[in-house]
Amino acid sequence: MIRRFFSNNVIKARKFMYVKDFRGEPTAANFDLVEENLPALKDGEVLAQAEYLSVDPYMRPYMMSYKAPCLMIGGQMAKIVDSKNAEFPVDSTIFGQFGWRSHTVLNPTEVQKNAFRDYYILPKYGNLPSSLGLGYLGMPGNTVYFGFLELCQPKEGETVVVTGAAGAVGTLVGQVAKLKGCRIVGFAGSDEKCKWLETELGFDKTINYKTKNLYRQLKDAAPKGIDCYFDNVGGEISSLIFSQMNDYGRISVCGAISSYNTEIPKVPAVQTAFVFKQLKMEGFLVWRYTDRWMEGIDQVAKWIQEGKVKYNETVTDGFENTPQAFIDMLNGKNFGKAVVKV
Repeated sequence: MIRRFFSNNVIKARKFMYVKDFRGEPTAANFDLVEENLPALKDGEVLAQAEYLSVDPYMRPYMMSYKAPCLMIGGQMAKIVDSKNAEFPVDSTIFGQFGWRSHTVLNPTEVQKNAFRDYYILPKYGNLPSSLGLGYLGMPGNTVYFGFLELCQPKEGETVVVTGAAGAVGTLVGQVAKLKGCRIVGFAGSDEKCKWLETELGFDKTINYKTKNLYRQLKDAAPKGIDCYFDNVGGEISSLIFSQMNDYGRISVCGAISSYNTEIPKVPAVQTAFVFKQLKMEGFLVWRYTDRWMEGIDQVAKWIQEGKVKYNETVTDGFENTPQAFIDMLNGKNFGKAVVKV
C-alpha cells in the first residue's frame, strides 16, 4: 500500500495550503492542494499516513491568526507505515496535529509535547473505529468530559440546555446529561436533526433555532427553568437562554459558532440576567486538561462499550474533498462528528 508513495527513496505527500484569508464563509478559493517530497526516514523518525482528517468549527477562527500561505491546521488519525523508532512501531494508530496532509515525517523523541497534545498513540478499544480518535475518543469527547462535567457540574433532576446539539460536542453533552439524570434540551438547525436527537439520542426536547417564537418554545421545553447551559454558538440565542436560567445557574462556554463567519457580530446585553440571577459563566480551552487527557478518553470509551453512549459520524470520502467537508460542517450539514476518510 505504501509503495506507490515512494520513488527513489522520496515520499510523495499531498497537503492543503491556506492561501487566502477567510472573509465571511470559507470557500474552495481559500485552499490550494499541493504535492511535496518528503525525505527518507532517519534514525528515530516515523512516517505517518493519514487515515482520517478532522474538520472542526475552531479551525475557522484559529486560522485568522496565521499568515497565508501556510498549512491548514487540523488533527488526524494516522497509521505508522514506516518507522525507525522502537516506541512507535509500524501499524500503530496515532493521533497527530499534523494538519491537512496525507503523510507526515516526524521524530517523536525530539518533538516537544505541549498543551495541545500534538501526537499520541491511541489505545485499542476493541472494535471501535480509529476515526473516533477525532471525535468522542479525542478532543470533542474530552471537551464534554471536562468542559461540561467540571464546569457545569450537572446534578440529578436539573435541566441542561446545549446549543449546536447535533454536532460532535453537542450530541455527547446531551447523552452525558441523561447519564447524570438531567433533563436535556437541545438547539439544532433543522427539524430532521431535532427529530434525530430525540428519537436516537434521548434528548427530552429539541428546538429548531431557525423557527419562530424561540422564547416561548424554550419556556415550554424547560418549564422549571435552566440550571446548566453548554454554549457552542454564542449570539442572540445564548442571550435568550441566559434570560431563562435559574438562580446560580452555570454556563460553560465552548465556542461561538454563530459569529465565526461574521465580521461584526451582534452582542446582546446580558449583564442584567447575570447580576439578578447570580449566574456563573466560564470559558475554557480543553487543552487545560492535558495532564488528564486519557482519563476522559477512557471514560467515554467505557460508556460506548457499555451501550450508554451512541456515536455518529458524517464521513466524507476522499482527501481532495476536505475543504468541502469543512465548508459543509460550518453550514451544519453534519450529524455528529464530521471527518474525512483519506
